[in-house]
Amino acid sequence: MFKGTYTALVTPFSDGRIDTEALEFLIEKQIEGGVDGIVPVGTTGESATLSHDEHIRVIELCVKVANGRCQVIAGTGSNCTDEAIQLTQAAERAGADGSLQVAPYYNKPTQEGLYQHFKAIAESTDLPLILYSIPGRCVIEIAIDTVARLAADCPENIVCIKEAGGRLERVKQLIGVVPSSFTILSGDDGLTLPFMRDGAVGVVSVASNLLPKEVSDMVRHFLTGNADSAWSLHAKMDHLFRDLFIETNPIPVKAALAMRGWIMEEYRLPMVPMSKDNRDKLEATLNDGGWL
Repeated sequence: MFKGTYTALVTPFSDGRIDTEALEFLIEKQIEGGVDGIVPVGTTGESATLSHDEHIRVIELCVKVANGRCQVIAGTGSNCTDEAIQLTQAAERAGADGSLQVAPYYNKPTQEGLYQHFKAIAESTDLPLILYSIPGRCVIEIAIDTVARLAADCPENIVCIKEAGGRLERVKQLIGVVPSSFTILSGDDGLTLPFMRDGAVGVVSVASNLLPKEVSDMVRHFLTGNADSAWSLHAKMDHLFRDLFIETNPIPVKAALAMRGWIMEEYRLPMVPMSKDNRDKLEATLNDGGWL
């Protein structure tokens, strides 16, 4: 069961190449901070601009460095079912603990198309799969009925969903139709506790790249019944949760990590550095929180 804090890991670059030294450093920081897992090569990991070889190399490196100390959930989704299967099987061979499967983007499949897409992936691997509904990027949402159908028809490995549509009502709707073993993770840092209050059991977090201990503590406190401490941590990080999305993810979080000296601030086009006004606002928030 996927439960707790999972960091949607950035992919650091240096001179156009993956900065493996910085990536190893970030993984160690996540483990030191107590996260339950890392999620490389997802949206935050700029997977759209990685070659297949780079994509698989990042997964392999994460598995090697983590060395069983936290879970590695590889982002291996695609808008091409065959490609998603190939990447998922490569992640399985690399030793990943699971796979994050985003809804196919751009093609706009029907709900039947979504069902057949995810079912084909599930049948191609023994890895447990996390569905990823993010209509803001993919245009389409994985409907409640489709999730229920997949959970019922592929119970061995479709076991979780990352909800990043910003709709609180989806949590209770999902809980009403999926098995009790099926878990829900928030895909929005700012909604983690509201989602957990309604039955979610954790988060795939962008902010934990920067604050792994704080986000992990927040989630852990809530899961163990210490809601007041969890909400106190949420309040401290609330402005940061917002400012990490002041521009398109992962631009702000990479800028913040660079301000801390953890990575080089480098992107691949079409991602570009932040505007000065937004950078100043993010830096002020980091200073106010005592994180610089």
